[in-house]
Amino acid sequence: MASEAERAVETVFRIERARLIGGLARVVRDVDRAEELAQDALVAALSEWPNSGVPRNPGAWLMAAAKRRAIDGFRHERMRAAKHAEISRELEEESTASIEAVEAALDDDLGDELLGLIFAACHPVLSREARAALTLRLIGGLTTEEIARAFLSNEATIAQRIVRAKKALRSAGLAFEVPRGKERDARLASVLEVVYLIFNEGYAATAGEDLVRPALCAEAQRLGRILAGLMPEESEVFGLLALLELQASRLAARTAPDGSLVPITEQNRARWDRLLIRRGFAALERAAALRGADRPYALQAALAACHAGARNPEETDWKAIAALYDRLRLAMPSPVVDLNRAVAHSMAFGPAKGLALLAEIEHVAALSDYAPLPAAKGDFLFRAGRLAEAGEAFRRAAALTRNAREKAFLLGRAAACDV
Repeated sequence: MASEAERAVETVFRIERARLIGGLARVVRDVDRAEELAQDALVAALSEWPNSGVPRNPGAWLMAAAKRRAIDGFRHERMRAAKHAEISRELEEESTASIEAVEAALDDDLGDELLGLIFAACHPVLSREARAALTLRLIGGLTTEEIARAFLSNEATIAQRIVRAKKALRSAGLAFEVPRGKERDARLASVLEVVYLIFNEGYAATAGEDLVRPALCAEAQRLGRILAGLMPEESEVFGLLALLELQASRLAARTAPDGSLVPITEQNRARWDRLLIRRGFAALERAAALRGADRPYALQAALAACHAGARNPEETDWKAIAALYDRLRLAMPSPVVDLNRAVAHSMAFGPAKGLALLAEIEHVAALSDYAPLPAAKGDFLFRAGRLAEAGEAFRRAAALTRNAREKAFLLGRAAACDV
């Protein structure tokens, strides 16, 4: 049985881990080495704290212990490069300071270490998949096994992806600091994209037996809340957070007891999480206050808010949703937005309108193997009374999806067309 002191050490380490790695990566310019030093600090704490007690500022203690270990490493390796010598001198000077001085420095820099690590993990030099895996590893603290399970991959593949990502960052010579100006804007878009990618994989799994993976959604929400706390003046951070909270509010109602899909028009809205809805509306208001109402994530959050504000499916304001998609199409042009816009217009103005809009995009190459397109077409045709054509569209959609639950749902709709 772990002692109370050991449990305290492990709890503190889980809380401080990402920030600790971020601060160390800024110093040693190497994520792998930063992780090793953080682990060394944990071992030291497990050795000392049971006897001395948990220090007043455990995060500062861990950082100081890790940096002392880094100094030893620089000494043992006898680094000759000018950069390494400079880093070593800086660390030597820092090691002479008291714990109180270290605490003050950490407090002055609140959030910088973590933000720097987030921006590094989401660097555009990495693929989207690598960014997601590295973010979950470094910021989320997930094990390689947990990440592999979340993305239905094998552990060796994920481990190699993370190793390659770390090497790429090392080769890029990143400073592990928050970028400034235009570079920050470009990198922030990458950060938000990665968080949303993680959420979407949890909300609508691309493959496997489960339709949703709530743990991934929860991790993305946690990352979004961290970003909102660290970047309180960034409207799109709050736009994304609003979108995540509002979408997550429906998770419990998206699946039936047997795991099958329940469309939003048939969901039991009593099962929607009202706390998350309130949090989503608050974040959306903050995004608007920061003059970000017409930016992509805020517009998508506004779409989710239209559903969240309707007490029943009949009260859904589809004309407002269609108008929001018209605005989103201008802010974020993409074939997927055009497809969703067609769905909204079909609900607001009838299936014929949806079919007309689909006809404009169904030959776009990016949508050629995209299951939601024939699924949407099947729905429009079904509501237009063209059942034979609808059944054919649903079967094509079922053949394209890799998710077992979604396939079963689509085949069920196809069967309903044969009656």
